[in-house]
Amino acid sequence: MSAPIALGIIGFGIMGERLLRAALGHATDAVTPVGVWDPAPEAAARLAGISGAVPMLASVEAVIAACECLYIAAPPAAHIPLAEAALAAGRAVFLEKPLATDLAAARAFVARAEASGARAAVNFPMASSPAVAQLARWQSELTPEALAIEVGFATWPRGWQQDAASWLALRAEGGFTREVVSHFLFLTRRRLGPLTLVEAATTYPAGQGAETAIRARLTAGGVPVTLTGGVGTTEQDDHNTWTLNGAIRLRDWSFAEQAGADGTWTQAPDAVPNERMRPMVLRGQLHGVAAMTRRTPHPLATLREALEVQEIVEAILAA
Repeated sequence: MSAPIALGIIGFGIMGERLLRAALGHATDAVTPVGVWDPAPEAAARLAGISGAVPMLASVEAVIAACECLYIAAPPAAHIPLAEAALAAGRAVFLEKPLATDLAAARAFVARAEASGARAAVNFPMASSPAVAQLARWQSELTPEALAIEVGFATWPRGWQQDAASWLALRAEGGFTREVVSHFLFLTRRRLGPLTLVEAATTYPAGQGAETAIRARLTAGGVPVTLTGGVGTTEQDDHNTWTLNGAIRLRDWSFAEQAGADGTWTQAPDAVPNERMRPMVLRGQLHGVAAMTRRTPHPLATLREALEVQEIVEAILAA
């Protein structure tokens, strides 16, 4: 059995902490965290409070030197510079999305990485979701005809994201289309095929705030897709559905459901809330990280898939 991959983490906000906890608690056979770096003093305090946590190292360079694969959970503007530094040092990289805030920079980065055979993947957790695997089994019995994606939020950023509101709430790097809708576009690309934007409209507040509503029509592998999203449309932190043919759907991230003859939705027998499914999903992602680092087959999102999603996201936001 192969030894666990040495994993470094840059950025210890919500996602960095979640991945570290998953690595320590659910994927010790796949990865061994060896170092974290984040400039914020509060990040160091939170890291120190995690039992069995790895050290906060002195610099980005120290984390890269210590690891075999670098997980990049910093704000989007830092993604490409950090990834290129790690790749130049011969490391694999696992990035949060989006690839960049600049679409031209993202395209150029992906082209360089593909040309060099870089070991790189992007963290779209639905690649390892048991609920998505259930949808795939149900979908094998259907001919896709139409897809509807709906997302809604009580506020933006969501309640648990307020510590990152300094960038998530702003148009330049944040917004729910980049942060949430991208996951459902990735799922759509995986399940149905290449994405094409037909039309879109986006509503912004005054100033530099992120979008408050979107609507769009797309196709995915030729299948028509409708997409709607808005802030203040639900009392939940977030509510979402991905519904194919009106017959099967993914609800609130983790519930795979089928529609009965009377239109009533029934959950898959093993359906669980997202809070309980997240550790299973992250364990799968971390096993994918180990496989990607070893250049063996894995389910993780490729740079090309992430770029295709980002192309659509930025086109919606520009509409």
